[in-house]
Amino acid sequence: MVLTQELNLPTEEELTVPEVNVSSAVLRTASFHLGKYCENVNNEFMLCRTEYPDDPRKCLAEGKIVTSCSLEFFRALKKNCRPEFEAHAECVDKSSTNFSFTPCRKTQAVYDGCMLEKLGIERPYYGYFCEAKIHDTKRPKPPPPEVQVFPDYSPGLPDDYPRYPPKYGGRHQYL
Repeated sequence: MVLTQELNLPTEEELTVPEVNVSSAVLRTASFHLGKYCENVNNEFMLCRTEYPDDPRKCLAEGKIVTSCSLEFFRALKKNCRPEFEAHAECVDKSSTNFSFTPCRKTQAVYDGCMLEKLGIERPYYGYFCEAKIHDTKRPKPPPPEVQVFPDYSPGLPDDYPRYPPKYGGRHQYL
């Protein structure tokens, strides 16, 4: 991206948001329920990033909403299912070197039951987040990309220009 004087970069205040300060094991443990809880705002953010791939500044507001949704989820999790979640996160953290869920199925069942009972969030089935979904948005559709017109294009060779046979044979000799 070329920077010019007309380019307006966001200020420090616009970029500063409270962060989700959790470890890898905690984030991996909460990932399925967090994805389900914040599915709509995540889809809105990813749609914005797809519509504006060259300018991430246009999706700052959606990114802030995603972060606030994640913080809201962890506050609700801490309030309702903290002991079950901590037991499962500690198992995931300490039972394997790659944060595998396999050795922790018992604590996962207790944690999933608590999430379903108290927050009403069922653990999505395997492959749920890979499915194609239609997302309805309230944002206006982005303008179509501008067609670049180059006034100094080469019109090509005239039809009566001499064309010599190829020096080393044609490219269709093996067909």
